[in-house]
Amino acid sequence: MNYQETLDYLFNALPMFQRVGASAYKADLTNTIALCTHLGNPQEQFKSIHVAGTNGKGSTSHSLASIFQAAGYKTGLYTSPHLKSFTERIRINGEEINKEDVVQFVATHKGFLDHLQPSFFEMTVGLAFWYFAKEEVDIAIIEVGMGGRLDSTNVISPELCVLTNIGFDHTQFLGDTLPLIAGEKAGIIKEAVPVVVSHTQKEIQSVFIQKAASMQANLVFADQRWEVSKIREAAFRKASYIVKGGKEIFDLEFDLQGDYQRFNLPGILESVEQLRQQGWKLTKEALQLGLAHVSEYTGLKGRWQILQTQPLTIADTGHNEAGILEVVNQLKNYTYSQLWMVIGMVNDKDISKVLDLLPRDATYIFCQANLPRAMDAELLASKALEKGLSGQVIPKVTEAIEFARKNAGADDLIFIGGSTFVVAEIEDL
Repeated sequence: MNYQETLDYLFNALPMFQRVGASAYKADLTNTIALCTHLGNPQEQFKSIHVAGTNGKGSTSHSLASIFQAAGYKTGLYTSPHLKSFTERIRINGEEINKEDVVQFVATHKGFLDHLQPSFFEMTVGLAFWYFAKEEVDIAIIEVGMGGRLDSTNVISPELCVLTNIGFDHTQFLGDTLPLIAGEKAGIIKEAVPVVVSHTQKEIQSVFIQKAASMQANLVFADQRWEVSKIREAAFRKASYIVKGGKEIFDLEFDLQGDYQRFNLPGILESVEQLRQQGWKLTKEALQLGLAHVSEYTGLKGRWQILQTQPLTIADTGHNEAGILEVVNQLKNYTYSQLWMVIGMVNDKDISKVLDLLPRDATYIFCQANLPRAMDAELLASKALEKGLSGQVIPKVTEAIEFARKNAGADDLIFIGGSTFVVAEIEDL
């Protein structure tokens, strides 16, 4: 098979949660363990960091990878979902996995994959572990796909576990209360492996404390050790922070401009401190260089990404209640004549609370990403109208964006989001 045929096999023969939803979800690690065993347990052949959470785990994973790259380490990075290309999920020093390696992996192991019938995600995790072991990375940053306890990535023995902000998402799988969701995320905590929690949330603090104690794992709530204050942000510039940790005070530039990064930065800083204590050579210079160039070093896209300035056009992948709340609050910091919202969502989530958060005075263009899980744009518009949000329906994402850009004035602001998959279809991302 060539690369396109290989991709067709992966996307069509094996279920992919991002495309089809619940039918692709498997609530156990049996297949992953079997696949890793077949591959010779590659996950045991490299050092790793495991990152879970509802919001912020992608930014945190990319940021840590960028810091390790700046420090001179050969750094693997596994994240999901991809925006443009399947190969985005698996990177070494920011370079995506070669298409030839994807073809080789599937060709070599197709017989076993056909027999095992793993999910798309299970297979992709196996591919990532195989690739990182083959390429002999110094360390790999592994982002959890969903939850933690039963996620396919939860077969590694990491140097450090990181838990970012917890919110309501995938409640049909993880539970409908924050403590239940936190319990699933806490499932990545391993025996005697240090744990960093980025953001203290009182209603779930005890969940992490109890789990860490049961595993004899040292637990640190990072925001209780590090204070970060954002002092500057401007279009096409980096955000600036003042950082206070113990007796140390220093300035930091961060090229991820979303205000919600204030929840992630303490966890990133404390992770670096914990890893230094283990002997990793992560200097302050590497920390500052890595955080100033996350997008450049790792290829991260879609996190409060400014696409153009006239009209100011911003894309962000925030899609659940907590993520949209941060988006709406940050939009209030901008001055504009009219706000345009190009919005699409998925059909297997309760979007009522998200719609409640969206600004009433914006002009909406409702669209739908090109995948089965996408909510019908007409249905989204109908549900939005019930909440007092009005606009028009242009189903194709690229046409919706083109309409907004054609009709918006130079002093207007266009926001594109509501779903990772809407952002993925932006042509100039």
